[in-house]
Amino acid sequence: MTMLSTSTIAALEEMLQNSARSAPADYMPIYLSRGAAGEQVIGHLNPDFIPYLEETLKKKPIPLIAMSNERLAITVGRPRDLSSSLYQLADKMRLGGYIPGWRNEDFAWVDQNGHKYFCLERAAFRTFGFRSMATHINGFTSKNTIWLGRRSETKSTDPGKLDNLAAGGITADETPWVSARRELWEEAGVPAQIADQIEPVGRIHMRRPIPGRGFHDEQLYVYDLELADNFVPTNHDGEVSGFIEISLAEAAARILADEFTSDAAFVTADFILRCNK
Repeated sequence: MTMLSTSTIAALEEMLQNSARSAPADYMPIYLSRGAAGEQVIGHLNPDFIPYLEETLKKKPIPLIAMSNERLAITVGRPRDLSSSLYQLADKMRLGGYIPGWRNEDFAWVDQNGHKYFCLERAAFRTFGFRSMATHINGFTSKNTIWLGRRSETKSTDPGKLDNLAAGGITADETPWVSARRELWEEAGVPAQIADQIEPVGRIHMRRPIPGRGFHDEQLYVYDLELADNFVPTNHDGEVSGFIEISLAEAAARILADEFTSDAAFVTADFILRCNK
């Protein structure tokens, strides 16, 4: 058990209660229309992006996509066809400067039943506010310490911020389990025989507007992994500049000092509170 002050516990709990924010009222909803099956909001568009997108679609319409004064509507089609249309839309937004950090890597949009409707460049998910998925792994030791990575200064998102032992987006063809094991090796040098011991502990839904970038909506699949006291993480993919091993109390203080990425702050706060029970 980790002893934290009452005020620290309250601050972490309040932060977690506000992990999923609503989209601002002036953001345009993006609807997925399924004909007789109805429709649902699957994204939100920053109002700063709307004039450019309106002009783009007037010049050259894109199949399965329509825009009115109040909404952007996406009609369900075959996943390959819908993906193609959304890629055309994303390419236009990229040319306009609205999708920075293009990765040439696909995410998938998956409904509540696990059905995949389309794949799209991962950097475009925030531009359109589509829900993505990621894995985060808390690496801890028997000494009540936790390992944290510091993101490379060259990262397009949150450079230099503290992150979990390993974390990353779940690509279009991955499961959370496969993604977690891959990220552990790439980011922290955790071999397969150790990574196999990850323990799934839940999900955290993260939603927040990002000024100038769009709307971040992501399901975080959370795992815990106990590491040997003599294990030292080693980065392999250049996305982490280094690691620190600190107490849970210090981790809590750094969360409240805004030293973490938003996602990792929620995941680490959840871990700390679970250890404090």
